[in-house]
Amino acid sequence: MIDQLPEKPSQAAVRGTVVHAVLERLYDLPAPRRSVQAALELLEPQWRRLLDEEPQYAEMFADEAEQAEWLAQARGMLERYFTLEDPTRLEPAERELYVEAVLDGGLMLRGYVDRLDVAPTGEIRVVDYKTGSAPGPEFEAKALFQMKFYALVLWRLRGQVPRLLQLVYLGGQGEVLRYAPDEADLLATERKVTALWAAIERALETGEWRARRSRLCDWCDHQALCPEFGGTPPRCPTGSPATPCAAPGGRRPTSSD
Repeated sequence: MIDQLPEKPSQAAVRGTVVHAVLERLYDLPAPRRSVQAALELLEPQWRRLLDEEPQYAEMFADEAEQAEWLAQARGMLERYFTLEDPTRLEPAERELYVEAVLDGGLMLRGYVDRLDVAPTGEIRVVDYKTGSAPGPEFEAKALFQMKFYALVLWRLRGQVPRLLQLVYLGGQGEVLRYAPDEADLLATERKVTALWAAIERALETGEWRARRSRLCDWCDHQALCPEFGGTPPRCPTGSPATPCAAPGGRRPTSSD
């Protein structure tokens, strides 16, 4: 975002966009019609819609066979979803909900919540779909940070701490990760977000952006420019990024995972 370098679309990210779009539109149907078959019938139209909006996505595939395999993987994720939740018993209050809130220090937080469920008694459940595999126990805290971010924004907006945060993993064998936050969790998240933004502002002032190698480097398009891989980064553009802080992970290509 700082260097404004373009990135090639990835099959995993675009598949996540398509699967999210299908699950969003599945809940447009009356509850009795929310079946596996209905979800699968939505898949190709949503892929064609996305291609119409972003024709370059067709270039991700070497041939039709590779694209067919990619679609088959998306179908598998949709089928797996029905083993984790029963959409005929759910009536989401919101889908793809844009939320934003300004903290006391002036920092604006914003993001998109995949699904918001509200119980008849008023309790809020925040749901996010992930098309990757569930993390191991040592990485759960990092995965939940995004959900606590959303919970913090909703708390500041509505004055209510969400009762439950739920990550629905559609990759691998499929898994649901649940966490019940409290005010202490969200205050700690607010402090962490504020500290992260302060570190970004310091880097803007000094021009020092320290590279940090991680497993995510395997998916990066810019290793040739990265000091961790012997590259030289471009000069930092003048000016500063917009002050709002987006949810960790940012937006998916056209709409999450």
